[in-house]
Amino acid sequence: MNGERCTYPFAALVGQERLKKSLILNAVNPRLGGVLIRGQKGTAKSTAARGLAALLPPLTVVADCPFHCHPEDPELMCDACRRRRAAGENLPRRALPMPLIDLPLGTTEDRLLGAIDLEKALKSGEKHFEPGLLAAAHRGILYVDEVNLLDDHLVDVLLDAAAMGVNVVEREGVSFTHPAQFILVGTMNPEEGELRPQLLDRFGLCVEIAGLPDPEARMTVVKRRLEFEADAVGFARRWQPEQEELAAGVLAARERLGGVAYTDDILHLITTICLDQGVDGHRADIFMLKTAQALAAWHGREEVTEAEVREAAELVLPHRMRRQPFQEPQVDREKLEESIRKHQQEQQRPHQPPPQEPPPPEHQPQEPSQGHDETTFAPGEPFPVRRLDLPAEREAKKAKGRRTQARTDDRRGRYVRPTLTKEGPPDLALDATLRAAAPHQAVRDKGNLAVAVTDADLRHKVRERRIGHHILFVVDASGSMGANRRMVETKAAILSLLTDAYQKRERVGLAVFRGESARLLLPFTNSVELARKRLEELPTGGKTPLPHALRLAHEVLSREKARAPQDSFLLVLISDGKANLSLGGQSPRAEVAELAAAIKALGVAALVLDTESGFLSLGCLPEVAETMGARYYRLEELRAAQVVARIEEMEGLPKK
Repeated sequence: MNGERCTYPFAALVGQERLKKSLILNAVNPRLGGVLIRGQKGTAKSTAARGLAALLPPLTVVADCPFHCHPEDPELMCDACRRRRAAGENLPRRALPMPLIDLPLGTTEDRLLGAIDLEKALKSGEKHFEPGLLAAAHRGILYVDEVNLLDDHLVDVLLDAAAMGVNVVEREGVSFTHPAQFILVGTMNPEEGELRPQLLDRFGLCVEIAGLPDPEARMTVVKRRLEFEADAVGFARRWQPEQEELAAGVLAARERLGGVAYTDDILHLITTICLDQGVDGHRADIFMLKTAQALAAWHGREEVTEAEVREAAELVLPHRMRRQPFQEPQVDREKLEESIRKHQQEQQRPHQPPPQEPPPPEHQPQEPSQGHDETTFAPGEPFPVRRLDLPAEREAKKAKGRRTQARTDDRRGRYVRPTLTKEGPPDLALDATLRAAAPHQAVRDKGNLAVAVTDADLRHKVRERRIGHHILFVVDASGSMGANRRMVETKAAILSLLTDAYQKRERVGLAVFRGESARLLLPFTNSVELARKRLEELPTGGKTPLPHALRLAHEVLSREKARAPQDSFLLVLISDGKANLSLGGQSPRAEVAELAAAIKALGVAALVLDTESGFLSLGCLPEVAETMGARYYRLEELRAAQVVARIEEMEGLPKK
């Protein structure tokens, strides 16, 4: 170990076989497109990624090249190394441990892709490129923890580079290209939000992992971890034989990979499975074949069989399935086996049409389940909704068919145009600055400078990024909400809003109040699937602590607005308004009025949906809506679908 920090051995990981297999396959064929690991916290996601880097052999690189170029393979060289090799230079070499590059959440586009050295460009005219993280990850592993929390445009350029194996940087009118072939390992906790389907599709493999359900396996995890913490070097030494065996297996599979063959029948099976599973595009077909070849090489075979295709489908298809908003990402195993059986029958009887599948059973409404003092109502059927657009809190523009964009005061976001006005941290627009200085070069004293620049020439970047939209649902779950099945209709309305939020990747939060208090069931998240689960499990019963709910809503919105002041927020309060439990000291209605005024002062848009039935409302929601500056509707006057459509009008509300 030579004093280096020890990494937990890959071979010592307990369980998580699919996770380990996906990482090994990417080590066998680094062009598989990487792997997305979805799972709960504390399930060895990062430990496995770091263990893979320690498992793989060191690289031989060009000693004086920042891009880890291969000293002999031109396809893995930058332009400078190719020119040196073509000129007959014997490129110097050195051994480098397998690079594992962490991509921090706060990474900027310049840090990821690389940037132009402005000082050298201005003083000497030299186009000097400062390598970024993609350059450091070339021929190694790029590890992106919480990839779903990265800005979408960063994930986009990251996956572009991973797919092409080349990083193309266009900055300030200067173009630079260097190789960027790496194993991409992304991890995410689905509870913190999802990636857009377009980005999900770019990952070659995807695995879903969870904590081990077997007590004996969990005990083994604890014992091994404690042994490692007590004596990391000794623990690693004990697992060295297994590590070496795995490493030898990976190297042998790499050698076999180029010779693994496949037949047209196997390719036909792969395309049939993709069609039957309803995936879009052709990436699934390509990655399934590549993965099946890697599996065959790992298993020591020279030709792909149905077994490898079945195994590959479990890794390639789940995140590509065409699914409804709240369905879990998983392969339909029965349909997969049926596709394989159908393929086998077609090989035996090629002219016989495949049997038709019976139609799916019609949806059966669920009966409400009851406890001792509470009732859980299944939600009504959700329905299509019109586009939900929330008001932006900052200067913003909207392009047709795209999310709202807003200017930023930091260096995050896309460079859209230059300006004379400097805002935020230094962010010089070199292209515009040089264009402004160019007409004056003939009359300026340049000294030893390639270009003479004055303060009057300086131009600064205007950047834009997508505005985050947040909807906080505050739902009354008191006993009175069970009357006339109000909760059935209320849940249907919320599910419809969640469907709309899913389509636009809005962030949603869910707070409920019943009994003696209010609580936040779901902090703001992009995972509307989790919100749907919380909603379906929500029972009704007890008193109506409306003051507690408004206090909680004020706390949550205050905290989130402080974290993301440029984002837009909407509060949706759904209740019958029969406040009958105070915080203490005043009447419930007086407390409600004070808290409604405090929420208005936050400057968030609000919508109040009154579920009270009958001509005369006995609740306090009309006064709450007026104090809060919110739109007010009654569910008996406006059916759920109309309520959802009315929310679109919130875009025209004046800013508070």
